[in-house]
This record gives sequence, C-alpha cells and structure tokens, in this order.
Amino acid sequence: MAEKAQSDNVVELRARALRLLARREHTRQELESKLSPHAGSSEELKGLLAGLKQKNQLSEERFAEERARQLSRKYGAARIRQDLKAKGVSEELIARVSPAGELERARAILERKYREPATTREERAKRMRFLQGRGFSFETIRFALQVNEESGT
Repeated sequence: MAEKAQSDNVVELRARALRLLARREHTRQELESKLSPHAGSSEELKGLLAGLKQKNQLSEERFAEERARQLSRKYGAARIRQDLKAKGVSEELIARVSPAGELERARAILERKYREPATTREERAKRMRFLQGRGFSFETIRFALQVNEESGT
C-alpha cells in the first residue's frame, strides 16, 4: 500500500516538473527548489531530476542560452553573467553562452532611451551611469556614447 502511494507521488511530481518545464526552461537548482516541497523524499526528487536530464527534458544549456538571449535586449554581459550565476548555471556554461555584439546592444539601448545626443557633461554622465547599471563595461559605454554623439542620435 505504501509503495503504491509512493509511486503515485512520483507520477504527480513528474507531471508537476513537466508542467513547469513546458512553461519555460529551468535550471536544475530552480526545479529542485520548486519541487522539493512536493517530493516525498530527496532521493525521489534526485532520481526524477536525473531522469529528466537524461531524457534531455531538463537542460542547463538551453536555459542559459534562452535566458542570455532574453536579457541581452536590455542588459550587458556583466549583468547577464550575474543573473545566470544566481540561477545556478556553471561558470563554464556562462562563458560559452555570453552574447556577442555588446557595443551594438549598448547603442541600441541608448537610442531607444534617449532620442537626442548628450549635450552636457551631466547628460553624458547620466547616460554612462544608466549603461553601467545595465551591466555594460566602461570601454563599451565610452564607445557607444562616442558613436551615438558622432551619428547625432
């Protein structure tokens, strides 16, 4: 009787995990924290997560690529790395999925936020702080502001 209840719990846990994964990709750490209150035991949960990973239903790489792509519209590489690290993605994987084209992204963000080029030192400093808060490097910020001022946007 207890074995049947345990197998029902595993089926329910697997269904819950698949529902979560259907909505969006998750890291192992995220999925484990969301499912742990519903798991009968930690061995049950670890077995389920291992099975999902083996069947490629749970993929840290897919999560990292998708998350980096989403965040790259608004943020720089440093902010994206910080976010991925906080979600439990390995350093090796973070280095592999870091988005390229940081200067172009910084310029695009500046153009969306500010229609006119900076005319005073204060405006330029404000834009630098804005981009710095978004996780762009100083070199990227400097070049993006320089290119935006030269092009007139």
